[in-house]
Amino acid sequence: MDVTRRRLLSALSAAGVAPVLPGRTEASAAGADAPCARLLANLAGLLAGTAASNRRPETRGLLDGFARAARRDLAAMDGARGPELFAGLPLGDSEARLEESYRRLFGIALATRVPGRREFAAPSEAAAVRLRVLDGLVRLYEEHYGERARPSYGNWFTWEIGIPRHAGRTLALLAPEAAAHRPGLPAAYVAAMDRRLEHGVGGDVDLDSRFHTAANLADITTNRMVQGALLGDPARIRKAVADQLTVFAPLDPYAPRHGVTDGFHRDGSFVQHGSVASTGSYGTALLTRVVEALGLLDGTGLGPGPEAVATVAGWIRDGFAPLVFEGWLTETVTGRALTRPQGGYATTRVLCEAVLGLSALASGAPAQALRAYAKHLGASCRVDGDPAAFASPLAFARYAGLLADPSVRAADLAPRRGSFAFNAMDRTVHRRPGHAFVLARSSTRTSKYEYLNGENLMPWFQGDGAHRLYLSGEDQGPGHGLGHYATVSPYGLPGVSAPVERRRTVPELYGGALYYDDPSHALAFTASSASQNAYVYFPRGTAAWSGGTVLGAYGVAGLVQSDDAAFRDRALLPSGFAVYRDATSTKSWFLFDEEIVVLAADVGDRAGRAVTTTVDARTADPADRILLTGATRDGRPYGGPAAGPAACDLRWLRHANPARGTAVGYLFLDSPPVRVTLGPVTGSPRTLRLANPDGPVTRRVFTAAFDVPAGAPPLCAAWALVPNADEDRMRGYGRRGGPLRVLANTARLQAVAHTGLGLLAANCFAPGAHGTAALRLDGPASVIVAYRPADAEPGTVRVAVSDPTTERAAVRLLLPGRWLRPVGGDPRVRVRPARTGTRLEVDTRRAYGRTFTVTLRPGGRP
Repeated sequence: MDVTRRRLLSALSAAGVAPVLPGRTEASAAGADAPCARLLANLAGLLAGTAASNRRPETRGLLDGFARAARRDLAAMDGARGPELFAGLPLGDSEARLEESYRRLFGIALATRVPGRREFAAPSEAAAVRLRVLDGLVRLYEEHYGERARPSYGNWFTWEIGIPRHAGRTLALLAPEAAAHRPGLPAAYVAAMDRRLEHGVGGDVDLDSRFHTAANLADITTNRMVQGALLGDPARIRKAVADQLTVFAPLDPYAPRHGVTDGFHRDGSFVQHGSVASTGSYGTALLTRVVEALGLLDGTGLGPGPEAVATVAGWIRDGFAPLVFEGWLTETVTGRALTRPQGGYATTRVLCEAVLGLSALASGAPAQALRAYAKHLGASCRVDGDPAAFASPLAFARYAGLLADPSVRAADLAPRRGSFAFNAMDRTVHRRPGHAFVLARSSTRTSKYEYLNGENLMPWFQGDGAHRLYLSGEDQGPGHGLGHYATVSPYGLPGVSAPVERRRTVPELYGGALYYDDPSHALAFTASSASQNAYVYFPRGTAAWSGGTVLGAYGVAGLVQSDDAAFRDRALLPSGFAVYRDATSTKSWFLFDEEIVVLAADVGDRAGRAVTTTVDARTADPADRILLTGATRDGRPYGGPAAGPAACDLRWLRHANPARGTAVGYLFLDSPPVRVTLGPVTGSPRTLRLANPDGPVTRRVFTAAFDVPAGAPPLCAAWALVPNADEDRMRGYGRRGGPLRVLANTARLQAVAHTGLGLLAANCFAPGAHGTAALRLDGPASVIVAYRPADAEPGTVRVAVSDPTTERAAVRLLLPGRWLRPVGGDPRVRVRPARTGTRLEVDTRRAYGRTFTVTLRPGGRP
């Protein structure tokens, strides 16, 4: 353990996390059985609840569900034939059906162990059911998982994580029966689990494996803690704890430990698979499993200290809270899971349960803050009305107690008014009391999308500047859930510039296969190969410029749209591998209080194809009456899409849905004619994910877009989204755009001023000197200048700077005019006088897109 402890302390030193892993704890001094028994008792309480929790009426729906599922699955066992353990689940050629069989055995065992409830007529019946479950475990071991069973096939996750999780939990619940009737079964299963850990080393975790990272590592190590308890082996538990704690240190992308780039970054970003923005999918799984592990270890003397709880609370505050708007966790950070039926409210309910569990492990003010946030989440996503909202009866009991506690006032952990640059995963979040705007980008560092296992079949443009605009007070599900993606064209996602062409899904390209298979090629394409990851599952972009800057509650973001890695490397790929060329664009988003200003330059296609740029696409119930009003540049009222399909030279447009009480205005500052469409669209969720239902989904779809004809010169355009705008506000912008001024819009420099706020923001995309009358930039950079910050004395100027390429050693800029002296800010910003103004040099080495700020005031002679 000394070597492990040194490695762990080294890994966590940067985060200030000092885990407590004593070699000899009070619990271990009392004997190995005590901590192991406590862990198993904690697990039973988490899974089945306690007598106290199960007396609460709020848990009844969940516990009734346990009983119904157990009765159904027992009946399926009665009807099983031949290779089935459960009727309808033939075994021998499907790892998914094998895992489902294990999951059903666990569910039956769980129903027999619920304190305070009798699901069976007599204790003898419950005992017989438990023995039947044990017999099922024996059969699955002997025929499919044990030492004499065939090697692993299909998805590695099933063998290394899924089955060990269900089997371990089942054995834990049935530990007394196993000891009496099958005393060798737990040890045999644990040995088999070690053998099946094919991406490990010697039957243990491999911290250098690309499979044993972040959420996957948390899953494996939590399973191994349970296994250690089953064996009465505290040393195995300590080793699993030490391995799991390596995910607690924030990542340093310039110096990854064990080569791992999965996990939480310092800016709150969460990345899985090395390049996928996945806070709402794998990040939620990691959070859930870590909180579960901390709960299992509580009171055992084998767990980490309170610093671990504080670290996880930081993930919730910085990584999750900004991504949740009125109970909906944005789907832009869920990877392939965005095509699953559950949606953002269901994800938030999982988050809420984790917050409740962590609050029970914290104390003092941190516990109170977590409880307040759980109350906020619960109220906004209606968890108390859904009997399947939480997985554990303890969570229902904790939440019910929270609702009944008047001393806890619901409170968000993220400000209602703020901008957040998650540059390590190429996401931007801008929040205001009435709306939230979320932008998805990609780069050489971040994948354009995640496709895997027949999920997210049409993902091609999800990282090309696609945005989601959430409006306050409405149910976000109909407008942003599965129905949105089933009816909005994948080529017409909000904010995206896409070539006019038809692309084929992976199964369509490769004869129904879910991946490209060519193990004989030099790149060795197999289901789990690195080549499959790089070119099929989660390809990255090929431009480095993607990022943004935050100054207080304001932000700016930008993107150079690029081809993916497969198109770049097409000469290296097999002749049967399909590649697609992307369109071109350079875009910036300027995030103010009432407006989101978008600048687009070089919008076109090197191959001469037509290109469509979608300003926005919004969906509604077919019965909703959508009101479209606006005005043309010559002052005439907009006639609506019924006037004809031709594009219209609009000055402004307003989309209103009275049924939802929502509206969005579109101000066209400098743009070509706008094509507006509105009408019913019917699609199928099956087209997005093979496991989805195939029933039709109909939505009323509104789209506003610019079209670049085939062979036409590249387009430049400037527009603004104005959330919750009424017609008077849209008219008030007038011909000159009100307080908005476009200062530059080229593929080299994009800049906007907001005269009402005293803000100037710019993105520079090219080497060399560029600038406007108020700002000079040297090379790629993202900058915001506030000339009258609300919280500062008159004359104060505040500047925020970042390097969106993550590759520059320094960013230099000049503020023309009088000399301004520094009065505060980041020490990495150097300020010195220049003949024509104030020169700033920002040390951006190893900053990975981080924003640096400095506050300046007029001074005397320098």
